[in-house]
Amino acid sequence: MNKSQSPIIIGSDHAAYPLKEKVKLFLLEQGIKIQDAGTHSEESVDYSDFGIKVASAVSTQEFQRGILLCGTGLGMSMVANRFPHVRAALCNDVFSAKMSREHNDANILVLGGRLIGDILAFELVRTWLDTPFEGGRHQGRLDKFDKIPQ
Repeated sequence: MNKSQSPIIIGSDHAAYPLKEKVKLFLLEQGIKIQDAGTHSEESVDYSDFGIKVASAVSTQEFQRGILLCGTGLGMSMVANRFPHVRAALCNDVFSAKMSREHNDANILVLGGRLIGDILAFELVRTWLDTPFEGGRHQGRLDKFDKIPQ
């Protein structure tokens, strides 16, 4: 894992709070700085509040990358992808995490806290952080995203 990795913003809802805390420790152990956008307990919250915080920070390039977690990952991926320049990828397997970077230059990784365990989550995060964007023909496809009216 790239120790010179830029800081990452991370956020979750209550359903994925326990997994978020494990992912945070994993990132810190790898020497990666993080900013925790919340939530900070398992008390019920609206996932969208935390998805908005993380996606906004990535959209405005305050952070290059973010990680979002909720129960299934579906809600977080939906809210995050509403923001300009955000390419949030819900990944529950290593191949998807790899391809989300290689072909789609995903800048937010979304995980389902009720669907995957911590060991798989660590492998997904590691793969996602270590996989570079291939560019080339894929860049032209991504450029079309920015032409979609907001």
